[in-house]
Amino acid sequence: MLPAWVPVDACALPTVEQPVRVAEFDALFAESFASVDQRTATSARFVLTGGADLAQRAQVLSDRETGCCSFFTFTITPADGDSVVMDVTVPSERAEVLAALVRRAHEARQGGTGARTA
Repeated sequence: MLPAWVPVDACALPTVEQPVRVAEFDALFAESFASVDQRTATSARFVLTGGADLAQRAQVLSDRETGCCSFFTFTITPADGDSVVMDVTVPSERAEVLAALVRRAHEARQGGTGARTA
C-alpha cells in the first residue's frame, strides 16, 4: 500500500518507482527514527540517529523526494553525536501528506510497514 504522501496529482515519480521510494523512507525510519515533533499541521521535526553516513543518506533521499514532489521542503542538519535533524515543511494544502509521513515514521519504527521485506 502506498502512503498518502505520494499524491498522484503532485508527484512526478513514475508509478513503478513509487514502491521503491516508499521502501527507502521505511528503511531510513526503521533504522534511524528516534522522535518527531509535529510543530504545526505543515511542519515537523524528525530526529534520526545512526552512523556517520546518516546525514548524507537523509540528504540524498530528501533531495530525490523533493525532485518528484516539489511541495516538500526538507532541511537536514547534523546534530550532537550521531543524530540528524530532518525538518520537513509542506504547504497547507498538503498537510495530510505530512501527517501521513509522520504516521509512516512511527509505523516503520514499530515494524508495521514491511520496511524490511522485499
